[in-house]
Amino acid sequence: MQAEQKIFKYPYPYFLEIGGELPGFELSYTTYGERNADDSNIVWVCHALTGSSNVAEWWDGLVGEDKYFNPAKYFIICVNVIGSAYGSTGPLSINPKTREPYYRNFPTVTVRDVVGAMELLRQELEIRKIKICIGGSLGGQQALEWAVEVPDLCEELILIASNALHSPWGIAFNESQRMAIAADPTYAEDHEDAGSMGMRAARSIALLSYRNYDTYNFTQARDNPDQIDDFRASSYQQYQGDKFVKRFNAFSYWVLSKIMDSHNVGRNRGGIVHALGLVKAKTLVLGIKSDLLFPLSEQQFLARHIPDAVFQEIDSLYGHDGFLIEYKQLTQVIRAWQETNGQLQTARIG
Repeated sequence: MQAEQKIFKYPYPYFLEIGGELPGFELSYTTYGERNADDSNIVWVCHALTGSSNVAEWWDGLVGEDKYFNPAKYFIICVNVIGSAYGSTGPLSINPKTREPYYRNFPTVTVRDVVGAMELLRQELEIRKIKICIGGSLGGQQALEWAVEVPDLCEELILIASNALHSPWGIAFNESQRMAIAADPTYAEDHEDAGSMGMRAARSIALLSYRNYDTYNFTQARDNPDQIDDFRASSYQQYQGDKFVKRFNAFSYWVLSKIMDSHNVGRNRGGIVHALGLVKAKTLVLGIKSDLLFPLSEQQFLARHIPDAVFQEIDSLYGHDGFLIEYKQLTQVIRAWQETNGQLQTARIG
């Protein structure tokens, strides 16, 4: 499967939702497959918090040869969001006004700003219609924001483990992670590795929200009941923190967590219920029974207020991370929903 990674350069001032601007930006994006002349086969994937545009890498159970979203059938596109660490303009990019990296001075960006940048890319590519727009977590927040902002763009909308408004619970987890980063004295320094040890601890905090009590009981059980140190759960947290430090930076992590906190589709639109009523796409809302970070009540709320939306629940040991793991269940429910032309009745899967 051939992937094409490209850069979209927007050379004009980009004015941000809550004030300020970026003096231009770049978006890194990856495409797979061939685009039909009538744009009838476009699948736009919105990635989650620390994902990249290489969706076939981090969602390889859904995207790829012989997978449900097969490049032999679909033209698949995924864009790395503004503020991230995988090729799009972010805190380590050079600010053309100062000729130095932004670091902690990167402007405050919202989900609406992220989607506005993707909309400019969509216009540049002259994409007239998106067959399927899909995303989980922060990706679902982006997909929903886009479907509200440009209601006639997407034919089908698939929202997985996401919400209409980021909750105080979710914001508290993100703030705890930012506190960990800020507690690292190197975060005040101006170099790309600043705050790394704080980010290592932050990732450990995040993992607790992505999984749950039963996940750890099953995957990180004690090696023996008399153990008093060197627990598998301890080494797992250390390992995940170390792994994350090798692929990310604290500045982008801070910015992205703030982007997630900003999510509110009802802001300046007459409220959340009114905004959700603007969605015209056929919509499938998927929730995960064991998700602590984005509980089922948030997806049920979406399905109640998006016109004719269908809600489906899957079961998973892995909590919020189930949207990155439960490929068979996701494929099953998406296929059933599409085969019934979006008329699938609410049900539990798994």
